[in-house]
Amino acid sequence: MDKLESKMSQPSASLHEVHISSLVVHTLPEHLLTVKQQVSELRDVEIYGEDPQGKLVVVIETDRQGFITETIEHINNLPNVLNAFLVFHQIETVTEEEQLHTGNTFSELEGNV
Repeated sequence: MDKLESKMSQPSASLHEVHISSLVVHTLPEHLLTVKQQVSELRDVEIYGEDPQGKLVVVIETDRQGFITETIEHINNLPNVLNAFLVFHQIETVTEEEQLHTGNTFSELEGNV
């Protein structure tokens, strides 16, 4: 690879990646509230839905892909969590200006979960 190709393959310093992932967390129904509380206390994590039978829909939004893996592993290791698995992962590239004007670190998602 020559120098031009190398420079072209590197992202611009003014662009930032935003990783948006969703996962489903399974627990026994009697532990749902406890697990929900523990998950809701995590950084860059938001609960978007729940099922009284022991399921949570969780969204993670971060600028670092490794954080998603670490968070899923952390949730899987919480007491009373049966399983947490990734169902969606999207990478968006935003400029510094777009990032400054979002007003919120979480995406605006609408609809039923």
